[in-house]
Amino acid sequence: MPNRLSFTQLAVDRLAPPAIGRVMYWDKHLPGFGLRVAAPRPGSRDGRKSWIAMGRVDGKPVMVTIGTLAQIPKVDKARDLARASILKMKGGTKPLDERRAEKAHKEAAAKATAAAEREAAQGRFALVAERFLTERNKEEGWAPAYEYEFRRIMKRDVLPRWGEKPIRSITRADVVELITEKAENRLRARKGETRGAGVQANRTLTRLRTLFGWAVSEGLIASDPTAGVRRRKKEEARDRLLSDAEIVSFWHAAERTPWPYGPIFRLMLLTAQREGEVAGMRWSEIDLDKCIWNLPGERTKNGKPHIVHLSAPAMEIIGELPRIGEMVFPTRNGTQLLSFSAAKLRLDALMETEGDWVLHDLRRTGATIMAQLGIAPHIVDRALNHVTGALGGVARIYNRFDYINERKAALDALGRYVEGLVRPGGDNNVVPLTAARERA
Repeated sequence: MPNRLSFTQLAVDRLAPPAIGRVMYWDKHLPGFGLRVAAPRPGSRDGRKSWIAMGRVDGKPVMVTIGTLAQIPKVDKARDLARASILKMKGGTKPLDERRAEKAHKEAAAKATAAAEREAAQGRFALVAERFLTERNKEEGWAPAYEYEFRRIMKRDVLPRWGEKPIRSITRADVVELITEKAENRLRARKGETRGAGVQANRTLTRLRTLFGWAVSEGLIASDPTAGVRRRKKEEARDRLLSDAEIVSFWHAAERTPWPYGPIFRLMLLTAQREGEVAGMRWSEIDLDKCIWNLPGERTKNGKPHIVHLSAPAMEIIGELPRIGEMVFPTRNGTQLLSFSAAKLRLDALMETEGDWVLHDLRRTGATIMAQLGIAPHIVDRALNHVTGALGGVARIYNRFDYINERKAALDALGRYVEGLVRPGGDNNVVPLTAARERA
């Protein structure tokens, strides 16, 4: 080979580039080890110097570029790399093929890593939960209050712990830990109670079972980590009713509770409807001439439209309400009220009687009053928009009569009874039921 010289650090650094083209220099000590020096590019003084190695593979000459002088500045390092390449060529390996295979392997590994990271990111519990909440709500048309409660549980109890974790990594032990901690710790004391929140732990577990069951059906996880996790408290159906004295105390406290909560609470008792249904009332649903509230099916728990007759006390409350937009009880941005906990605490503080009760007890109290006033059970069920109840089985299937007049009479009777309690001495002529029971 021409241009042979002893590659020393000084000799290599002093090699001048040609005016045009490129020149090959070969090491006297290691046959096949060379340096390629190219002419300077326009605007540059120094040419590009690249280490090369020459060998044979299957009898054919093969030359491979090891790297530039800038990349491998030391001659000894370049010589060692060249020697390794020459030995591989003697063994039948083409360095170019090896580099291509190595590059392909690195690219495949990078793609696999990116795919795994992408899958992990898309499978983060927070993203999966949001997808579930959005899709299921769209499919099933959840009531706003139900969606709000579901999201509240996720935001307060679940996402702070699992939000960034891949949903596939969540185990039964994780679920047990979360539910146990929820059951043993109450965030806010209620009526002086500082024990755990077993019922809320049960609610959280129920929501998680729904979410993970959906994730299994979508192929996002192989199994449900909530399977086999026990509920933390045995729940019994509530039978709490407000006594006559409590109704009076509740009513006057609700009158002093700021709008819109005070009117909502009183209408809940007078109509025996759910808090979310009353809070979501629209002016377009109310027929003031017929004293009727047409509750659409998309806002009821059972999905059935419902006609609610408005008694005189209920119409009096509605007649005093300000009309601000479409919602009867709008928030500042015109949407539906969904949270009542703070207002309920204010109401409790204003009540003169003591006793642990929840807003849903108003619905039970109204239904019980109607029953005690002699309203037939199936009429009470229809007034409450119950799908099942006193009429069951075949009777419920074939009896499609809506008992409009009877339901109106029932709610009117409820209104007169409540008015007789809170406005004694009027023309209602209503004997409080507790007094009637005592005389009996």
